[in-house]
Amino acid sequence: MKIARITRLSLSVFFMLVFSHYTFAQTGPNVLVVQAHPDDETSFPIILYKITHDLKGTVDLAQITDGQGGFHGSELGSVYYGYNLTDSTIGRSELPRIRKKEVMEAGDIMGIRQYYFFDQKDDYYNLNPVPYVTGKNWDIPFVEKRLDQILAAKQYDFIITMFPFVGQHGHHKTAIIMALRALQRYKGAKKPIIIAGSTYKDEKPEAFTMLDGFPETTMKKNAPAFSIDVATHFGYGKQVSYKTVAQWVIAAYKSQGDMQENDIYKGDKETFRLFDMNDDASIQKTTDFFTQLNNSGYSAQQKK
Repeated sequence: MKIARITRLSLSVFFMLVFSHYTFAQTGPNVLVVQAHPDDETSFPIILYKITHDLKGTVDLAQITDGQGGFHGSELGSVYYGYNLTDSTIGRSELPRIRKKEVMEAGDIMGIRQYYFFDQKDDYYNLNPVPYVTGKNWDIPFVEKRLDQILAAKQYDFIITMFPFVGQHGHHKTAIIMALRALQRYKGAKKPIIIAGSTYKDEKPEAFTMLDGFPETTMKKNAPAFSIDVATHFGYGKQVSYKTVAQWVIAAYKSQGDMQENDIYKGDKETFRLFDMNDDASIQKTTDFFTQLNNSGYSAQQKK
């Protein structure tokens, strides 16, 4: 009787260990997106969709601003929501609530697990990150503390930001810099790999080196650009592509009507680059990551 109990116990432990290993093996990458505004992730929605749907991974989203400055181009959104969102006073009052709702609706499509809202003021469009990075316009100690807490708690494999460039919104630049600096401060045993992505038509990511005055934004010179094909059609009659999912995501942002008309998501690839602060081992790890992405889901059908 005693031997039988020990045997049953041993078998139970054995199957628990096997099951635990199998579950871990089937778990995909754990990823954090750091962005300035609701809708910034529309620069690379398909990588997020494929991580959660095809690789069975997880994606969390840290959003720094409250989105109240997005009242330009909201004419149709005003009709949809019943507020004159183009009026700056009304827009600044209503848009933080509306745009949180929109980003979570978009996140439902992409499979976002957790949202972190930092609620820094989306004040006005400008190209200068200095007033934000220095703490003049944003509560940077709060932003840094929250990012540090999130990174320490979740053990991410990758961090994804927008791709930086000179003519970019200062809020976008600051969000990228904050993510990079958080990674520099990170003391965990497993350090995430940080990459930047976008899908602008005819972009040449290899031409970018760094933002002046912010050496942490330097790109890794010996690393290639990585990409996901979003335009090749698949399925019955080759009628759809991953751009369909991107349009679903973009359509969630009804307060931002101009998104349907601008250059966001006019390209045929989501393109990503490694920041220089990643070690050399990150090149192979990222190569393997994108190989998995491009050989999974409907991307595998595209190659047939």
